Amino acid sequence: MKNIPLKLLLLALCLAVALSCCAPQPPAQSNAAPSPAVSAQAPAESASPSPEAEDARLQYARQFTITPQEDGSTLLSVENGSRYLVVPEGQEAPGNVEDGVVVIQQPLDHVYLTATAAMCFFEALDGGEAVRFSGSRQEDWSVAYAREAMERGDMVFAGKYREPDYELLLSEGCRLSVQSTMIDRLPEVKEKLQELGIPVLVDRSSFEEHPLGRSEWVKFYGVLLGREAEAQALFEEQVRLLDQVAALPETGHSAAYFYFTAEGQPVTRPAGDYIGEMLRLAGVENLLAHVKGQGKSAAVTMEMEDFYTAAREADFLIYNGDMSGQLEDMEQLIALNPLMADFKAVKEGNVWCCRQEMFQATLEMGVVIQDFHTIFSGEGDAPQYLYHLEGRAGQ
Repeated sequence: MKNIPLKLLLLALCLAVALSCCAPQPPAQSNAAPSPAVSAQAPAESASPSPEAEDARLQYARQFTITPQEDGSTLLSVENGSRYLVVPEGQEAPGNVEDGVVVIQQPLDHVYLTATAAMCFFEALDGGEAVRFSGSRQEDWSVAYAREAMERGDMVFAGKYREPDYELLLSEGCRLSVQSTMIDRLPEVKEKLQELGIPVLVDRSSFEEHPLGRSEWVKFYGVLLGREAEAQALFEEQVRLLDQVAALPETGHSAAYFYFTAEGQPVTRPAGDYIGEMLRLAGVENLLAHVKGQGKSAAVTMEMEDFYTAAREADFLIYNGDMSGQLEDMEQLIALNPLMADFKAVKEGNVWCCRQEMFQATLEMGVVIQDFHTIFSGEGDAPQYLYHLEGRAGQ
């Protein structure tokens, strides 16, 4: 070794180190399953996404996902665990459908609809003819198409959600029942429909936290009806309206949303509810935003003293005209509870009432937000879903 030059020894040592670094290393766990992080990087089409996961096709909705399949069908997954494979017209359903997945063959027809908030989607997508059976009577509909369809006989009353007319549904070949979340309180009815071969789809648009999440359910029905492009355009219009309002300065006003029970007790919406979010988006301070609800309840009954303290100085009062009936004038409001005469908004004539149509206009949450901003700012066209209470302002 002493006859070998030092430079050659150093060169050989460096070469050996370099070769050892470049050599391929065996995996540490060659027989182990892929880690969750690796699995999560797989293409979305390779596996059905969980309903809780964000869907790139959705902007605000979190209660469902849409997963196109390689064969052209589409999987709709709802947050409650239900899954529906929508198969295009003229195409056979795949033979390897997983257990629990309901196959819906297009074109969709003979639907039993008890979720009244979903009727606007069928109407807007020109798919109203798919609804043959109604869970509401003609006089209870605020959607014009539904009233007219029942008058023509194109849509018939098949019993309310709690008491379906099973014989009628079977005799006319009902293919799908679209229910509101109220059906979850009557599992025996849901099970009976399923036993008879009528799949149940629970519309969970009312559980969306963002108002436009509700409107985005138009995409869900767009898939059912094979009108995805039309659904996208309808939703984008609501986003455009919201963006218009968002670009405007806040109004600097405050508001309170409520209605009275027959006993004169005030009822409002709980903190985090979509109505309160619409007020915020419309640029006002919601003076009842602190009111907490219980569970998924959409209504909170307040003590009159608490309501008086919180809302007496509100610049605007918004009365829910759906639950206890629409008011005709300010005197009728004061008759419900004489203490209302002390409220600032009553004295200044800034009391508005929601039209019943607003609560079946799930698609048009952007319009409603713009309506709210219009009354708070005093600018814009006349609101579509709100009307002003005339009466004894200042008295």
